[in-house]
Amino acid sequence: MLVPALAGLAAISIFGLGALLVAPALADKPADALTAPITTPVTAIPITFDRDEPERTAFGKLVFRGGLNLFGKSRHFGGFSGIALDASGTTLLAVSDAGTWMRAKLDYDGRKLKALQNVVLGPILGHDGKPLKTDAERDSEGLALATGDTRQGAAFVSFEREQRIMRYPFTATRFGPPDRAVPLPKESKRMSANRGIEAVALIRAGRLKGTIVAFSERLTDRAGNLKGWLIGGRGADTITLRRLGGFDITDAAGLPDGGIVLLERRFRYSEGVKMRIRRIAATELKPGALIEGETLLEAHDNLNIDNMEAITATRSAAGETILTLMSDDNFSPLQRSLIMQFALPADKRVAAEPRRSAN
Repeated sequence: MLVPALAGLAAISIFGLGALLVAPALADKPADALTAPITTPVTAIPITFDRDEPERTAFGKLVFRGGLNLFGKSRHFGGFSGIALDASGTTLLAVSDAGTWMRAKLDYDGRKLKALQNVVLGPILGHDGKPLKTDAERDSEGLALATGDTRQGAAFVSFEREQRIMRYPFTATRFGPPDRAVPLPKESKRMSANRGIEAVALIRAGRLKGTIVAFSERLTDRAGNLKGWLIGGRGADTITLRRLGGFDITDAAGLPDGGIVLLERRFRYSEGVKMRIRRIAATELKPGALIEGETLLEAHDNLNIDNMEAITATRSAAGETILTLMSDDNFSPLQRSLIMQFALPADKRVAAEPRRSAN
């Protein structure tokens, strides 16, 4: 996540210096935790990715399929950092860095996102069956389905501050308690409190099927590249991502062919926020490897982005790979909760997804 002191900086070109000075005070998570699931209305305003050329759809190697600016009526709506979709692309599950989960139905107008309906928010539960309450324990950042779908199953959730990855059974009305922790390598203890495990994904096919991929936001090696791990039955093996242009990692998702996609962010006072999506082929995911991957999209905030923190991948009925992204608004009125979708063109789509084994 962006630290509170930077929460309003993504909006500098719109709100100016005066807004920046008050942004830290406005970027507060709800102090109290939800005690039970609630429903909330959400207003969805369609957005284009290019404000100056709204009809434009081609960006990098992706095709923009529509997006929404979301306004929830509950003060617990926001901070979304990890997401998953069911196979149909219509039921969304998300986790917030305020220790809450969200389930919602995505409505479409043809292939474009139209609305977010049937929105339910609820608390992520701790080992004691009670909602996570303190900032240190509730900062959930990444989400990867392990079994089932977005209505019922189990998911791996990564947390920073209190650095951990936990496996959470869930139903339509309950998320947790966790049934086990995923062992982390010793070097993960070098992660700072707010630069922890931002990304968690499950490899969905091939020789590493069932392996968890985890990346810190900004844990680097001596060359300045970003460190991550392949976590499986024999423990954790280190992998390293070549750090390009000073970007940090904010999320990851498994692809049908056994590869992954990475969502990255760069922030500087002088230039605002940037976003990048990289695809990592299954053949690159090897213990000890230095990985670079393929850049699918890189965007500056002259395009319609915010603090993009969550990504997931699904297959459309036509066989396309659809990437769905969400932004973390840091519970600040100067930032937005966006959801948007991009498609990989037919000649670049990834292979069909084999059936995933239970984890």
